[in-house]
Amino acid sequence: MAHFAKIENGVVVQVVVAEEAFISTGALGDPANWVQTSYNTRGGVHYGQDGNPSGREQLRKNYAGIGYTYDSGRDAFIPPQPYPSWTMSEDTCLWNAPVAMPTEGGPFTWNEETLAWNAVQA
Repeated sequence: MAHFAKIENGVVVQVVVAEEAFISTGALGDPANWVQTSYNTRGGVHYGQDGNPSGREQLRKNYAGIGYTYDSGRDAFIPPQPYPSWTMSEDTCLWNAPVAMPTEGGPFTWNEETLAWNAVQA
């Protein structure tokens, strides 16, 4: 079994688990609208069951989610942009804040007005 994302107008509208043969029969609509995805792939890295990079080929940069964009030129699933100031990494097809999140004193939340990370008060 594998995961497949249904693409409509470049956007993921559904993700299912199915045999490739089932998808190719057209039972769920035009097979050309379905693209395989892997829940073990994030940021262009394929992770094994132990959570470590597996060394296997990554599959379309990121696991597809409803509302993600499928970019056929990059052959990648791209999550929605979380904030207008964030930019996409070409290597990972993930979004990066204009300022790196601090590594100590968190947790943090992004403040788009000040373009800074704010510590969450307990």
